[in-house]
Amino acid sequence: MAGGGGNLCSRGDCSENRLKQEILLGMGGVLTLKRLGIKKDIYHCNEGHAALCNLQRLCDYVDGGMTFNQAMELVRASSLYTVHTPVPAGHDYFDEALFGKYMGGYPARLGISWDEFIGMGRMNPNDHGEKFCMSIFACNTCQEVNGVSRLHGWVSQKMFAPIWKGYFPEENHVGYVTNGVHFPTWAATEWRRLYDKYFDPSFMSDQSNEQIWHAIYDVPDEEIWKTRMGLKQKLVKYIREKFTQTWLRNQGDPARVVSLLERINPNALMIGFCRRFATYKRAHLLFTDIDRLSKIVNDPEHPVLFFFSGKAHPADGAGQGLIKRIYEISQRPEFLGKIIFLEDYDMRLARRLVSGVDIWMNTPTRPLEASGTSGEKAEMNGVVNLSVLDGWWVEGYREGAGWALPQEKTYQNQTYQDALDAATIYSLLENEIIPLYYNRKGRKAYSEDWIKVIKNSIATIAPHYTMKRQLDDYYSKFYNKEAARFKKLSANDNRLAKEIALWKEVVAERWDSIHVVSKEADVLQNGGETGVNYHLKYVIDEQGLDDAVGLEVVTIKNQQNTGDRQLVNVREFKMTSHEGNNYTFEADVEFDEAGQFRTAVRMFPKNKNLPHRQDFCYVKWLD
Repeated sequence: MAGGGGNLCSRGDCSENRLKQEILLGMGGVLTLKRLGIKKDIYHCNEGHAALCNLQRLCDYVDGGMTFNQAMELVRASSLYTVHTPVPAGHDYFDEALFGKYMGGYPARLGISWDEFIGMGRMNPNDHGEKFCMSIFACNTCQEVNGVSRLHGWVSQKMFAPIWKGYFPEENHVGYVTNGVHFPTWAATEWRRLYDKYFDPSFMSDQSNEQIWHAIYDVPDEEIWKTRMGLKQKLVKYIREKFTQTWLRNQGDPARVVSLLERINPNALMIGFCRRFATYKRAHLLFTDIDRLSKIVNDPEHPVLFFFSGKAHPADGAGQGLIKRIYEISQRPEFLGKIIFLEDYDMRLARRLVSGVDIWMNTPTRPLEASGTSGEKAEMNGVVNLSVLDGWWVEGYREGAGWALPQEKTYQNQTYQDALDAATIYSLLENEIIPLYYNRKGRKAYSEDWIKVIKNSIATIAPHYTMKRQLDDYYSKFYNKEAARFKKLSANDNRLAKEIALWKEVVAERWDSIHVVSKEADVLQNGGETGVNYHLKYVIDEQGLDDAVGLEVVTIKNQQNTGDRQLVNVREFKMTSHEGNNYTFEADVEFDEAGQFRTAVRMFPKNKNLPHRQDFCYVKWLD
């Protein structure tokens, strides 16, 4: 394991180093907890990188005298996998030879074959050319799987659907918990003082209560503006100090540095774009029309500043090139002190930015932003979001509390879509955001309309994106459910876990022999008329499994414009009688609307002790 702590993918092919790191994280993490005497009911694999924790747990159960299948019931029932990105680079794949170098001894220890072992990490277990994927291994060893926003949950359903063959993406069990942020860490001290002054004393223990946050409407506009300006001035001071330090270090042109620093005006509308510089984040959008951008930032009556900061992955040449381009543009005379790239992005700088700018901009390629949290941090500080409707902003956006680019793409051609989105951003800035910010009536130093947007965003958006809400969701959606089921399975010397494992073994052994004895289902071949009720009847030889299968009629509709299949209806048959091994199932089906429908009957294993269908994903489509 020597060398496992090296820089992440900083040189050459780092697959082996990466695998070492994940062995240390997953298996080493479980062994460390054991050494410390810490025993927990639920194990949360936060990304596939930690998935090997379940391999260690399987080994521990088998070492304790259980079979592999029995151990899998307990491990799966007590494990949750959270996927954080749909971007392929965020999912680790390993060649079979490399994986075998470190994992070759584990199948024998578990009492299974090598093919069974490596198949747990393959979308198609029998495809010997497919690499081992940690994310797929996590899906196969965790009872529950979730994305990190509502939209990302749907994207993840589609991404992982091939694992659970026979089910449509919208049928599988992948759920979601939208990310939140830790309020005490990311809310500036000035805002926390203001909240303490005006909010109910129960606020810190009840952060998700929107009614408490509505007290922001009682705060005088002047106090909101004073808080915002204080944080903007802090940011400007920090940036001036940072640039001075950089100039001294690099021995830069002092006249140029002085000119730049003089142009950083805390009274200007400040817009921040600060995050990891992956290409799908589309930091380049703002620079699509340089002349139009120049007019925006060089209006003497309505000054606008853009702050960029972030880092690219060491192996991401495109991301590194993007940073270089933004820096070069920022050094042009017309953009000096107007487009500012801040080096050495870290948590301290991030805190200054998410509290100090006026607008937080986010422009990801749809739908690749799994959640995003920087905009949530901004919300806690009265910073308003301007973002594509992707990730958390799909749920968070409220009219009058920020700005949004449409969720749906207009063009399939990404170059055209980029151009349209850039034009939309320019238009929003020119026609809505900048005029609203500078709409100062009388002798007031601020725009009442702008303060209203700030209050709306704090009152209606911020309460839903705290870490408190996120944890509450994990408990209510996953932790409590899994803990209760694990308790049932492990009671009385793991009796139920052993029973389920045995039942699955028997069903798997006999599955191919289960067959249709007779059927009355002409409508499936000939099609049906709208509004007419059709009766279906199947007699199934269950091969002695004793009511261990279920039948359902599945109706889909082909979308004419895309060719995609839309699940219209699923209706389960009733088991009406049985004689010996033969079980009779009956159902009625009716087509509610006209269209190109396809209807088929699906057979599946049925057991009340299973958490969901994908836990034991055997499917047979009946003729």
